[in-house]
Amino acid sequence: MECLLGLLKVRVVRGVNLSICDPLTHSSDPYVVLRLGTQKVKSSIKYHSINPEWNEELTLSITNMMLPVKIEVFDKDTFTKDDSMGDAEFCILDFVEIAKRDMTHVPDGTVMKTIHPEKENCFATESHITWKDGKVSQDIVLKLRNTETGEIILHLQWVNIPGVAR
Repeated sequence: MECLLGLLKVRVVRGVNLSICDPLTHSSDPYVVLRLGTQKVKSSIKYHSINPEWNEELTLSITNMMLPVKIEVFDKDTFTKDDSMGDAEFCILDFVEIAKRDMTHVPDGTVMKTIHPEKENCFATESHITWKDGKVSQDIVLKLRNTETGEIILHLQWVNIPGVAR
């Protein structure tokens, strides 16, 4: 059995300028799927929107910080297979390594690391891993791949499990 390192709370904040999958209504019915290894969690469906506001928290158990979190956005269809609206992924290695540190003497509001958009990642803007209010968190804007348009905004927060060694 793999060792549980902690929990990653992923708040799916919103989608921006997602692709139009329903041409008659000039909109889509998007939902988000997060995958990490064999885990899969889904957001609710936001009907008739290409700029959906979810503000939903999805939780992943972290046992391997080398695995990326994969995101897929789909358009819900009633009678046919749901349409892909793009995908993205991000690495959690830096985030988990920082979260596992002893932060007792770190001042509140400290930016622990800045991650810049690069060819190898899906970041649309630079992202800061911060120590604030006793928690490690990160705001991320991801540019969707395999589609013409769209971004997903996420907020990550680490949850230590009592009894699990740092």
